[in-house]
Amino acid sequence: MTTARNTDATISSRSARRASLAGGVGTLIEYYDFSVYGFLALTIGPLFFPSDNPTISTLSALAVFASSYIVRPLGGWVFSRLGDRRGRRTALVATIVSMGVASGVIGLLPTYGHIGVAATIAIIVARLAQGLAAGGEIGGAATYIAELAPPGRRGFYGSTISIGSTLGFAVAAAVVGLVRLLVPADQMSTWGWRIPFLLSLVLTVVCLWARLRVEESPQFRELKEKAAIVRSPLLAALRSHPLSVARVAGLAIAFNGTGYFGVAYFAIFLQQEGFSATGVVWTSASCIALATLTYPWVGKLTDRYDRKPVLLASYVAFAVLAWPIFAVLIAATSLWVVGAVYLVFMFFTGWAQVPAWPLATELFPANVRYSGIAIGYNLGVIIGGVTPLVAASLVAATGSRTSPVYWILAVTLIGVITVARLPKTASKPLPR
Repeated sequence: MTTARNTDATISSRSARRASLAGGVGTLIEYYDFSVYGFLALTIGPLFFPSDNPTISTLSALAVFASSYIVRPLGGWVFSRLGDRRGRRTALVATIVSMGVASGVIGLLPTYGHIGVAATIAIIVARLAQGLAAGGEIGGAATYIAELAPPGRRGFYGSTISIGSTLGFAVAAAVVGLVRLLVPADQMSTWGWRIPFLLSLVLTVVCLWARLRVEESPQFRELKEKAAIVRSPLLAALRSHPLSVARVAGLAIAFNGTGYFGVAYFAIFLQQEGFSATGVVWTSASCIALATLTYPWVGKLTDRYDRKPVLLASYVAFAVLAWPIFAVLIAATSLWVVGAVYLVFMFFTGWAQVPAWPLATELFPANVRYSGIAIGYNLGVIIGGVTPLVAASLVAATGSRTSPVYWILAVTLIGVITVARLPKTASKPLPR
């Protein structure tokens, strides 16, 4: 393999490890906060969106889950502007504090039974606040880690972003499962559901400590020294690198449009198929966590063979396996069988997600990198992020429990189109 000389000779392995850890842990906590809502959707639905039809309550709760993605481009603009003008570290501290506060607020909200429609409005506002914070988080973490990674190892170190975001869902599932195990069933809908949200306040403090200890990115320091900071980085990215923005959006559609089946929709789908909520969340947590053990290996694979071949392999795998996986989940009566196919699905989610982040950083120069990634990703994640709602709506509209397969085929086709003409980037230095 040919590796490019890293012009930031001052970057040390220790700095790269600390950046990777701070970025990965922060992303884990952000996505824990963000995904707890999805695992509690069936409980939260009747509390904030009461209806005589349980399906309506569930769809309303999922619609709010999806609505938080609508504001993510706005959050991406706010925090990426901060990151490209004031520093990556500053922006990443701001996102984690914003997400932690919003999650804590949800845990303290009175329900519809106490204050009526004001509760519905309040939870929507809190979810929108979470969407704003999430919009600035992962693009910033990807930028920061890539700018401190040693030459030829951006895929390996960058895998902590995918590990963090995916494990965030696993930790959320595990916490919800533990709460369901310890809290009596009749108390879950009164106060038990609040515990996972309030726990986020403690996790936020831990992450804040980690992020305050890391150094600023050398490339950003260089921009400041050379007075090369762009006044409007988002506009500059859209003007100068529109194709790169579109490619990041396409990558986001593909890996979120498939990944959210594993980290969000399957938990709801399996409960509707008759499996116990506790069994489902523990199965989800176990499979998601086990799958992430392979992500550093996937990162190394992309450093050696480039990003494109791994991405194409994941899209083909999803297209081929989607219908058989749904067929097995519908027919299965054992959670062991469910777990086996769940694990296979999550394994290929890593192939679709891990290469996407270092690739995104390799498409932009330093002065607009955070903004270019943030706007592209957050535009794409709107489509990918509505996956649980689209899947549930397809089943409700068609009566076919395998109908979500068509969504998987659509988003993987977008992925193939996105990467078909991409050049090799893994062996080249980051654009200056």
